[in-house]
Amino acid sequence: MKSFKSKQQGISLIGILFVGGVLVFLGVVGAQVVPTYTEYQTIVKAVDKAKQSGSIAEVRSTFDKAAQIDDIKSITGKDLEVTKDGDKTVVTFAYSKEIHLGGPAYLLLKYTGRSK
Repeated sequence: MKSFKSKQQGISLIGILFVGGVLVFLGVVGAQVVPTYTEYQTIVKAVDKAKQSGSIAEVRSTFDKAAQIDDIKSITGKDLEVTKDGDKTVVTFAYSKEIHLGGPAYLLLKYTGRSK
C-alpha cells in the first residue's frame, strides 16, 4: 500500500495575526488621512470660488465666508497668496497636517494648491 503524505498548506495563526495587525494599522491611518484630504478638496473648491472676486481683499473675504460655511479650519483667507497673471487672478495656498501615529512617530502631510 502506498501512503500519501500531503503537505499542509495555508497561513499560520501568527501569519493571520501579523496580516490582521497590518490591515488594522492601515485602516486607522487611512481613517485619519481621509478627512484631511476631503478638507483639501473643499479648500480647492473654495479657492476657485474666491478667485472670481475682484480685489485681493475680496478674494480673502470670499474665501473666509466659504470656509465658515464649509467648516475649513486649516487655513484662512490671510494664508492665501493672491497674485495677478496678466488679467487672471491666481490664488495659491500651502499648509501641513500632522497625524500622531504613536509615541514619537507622526505622519506629516503637506498640501499645496492653486486656483484653476
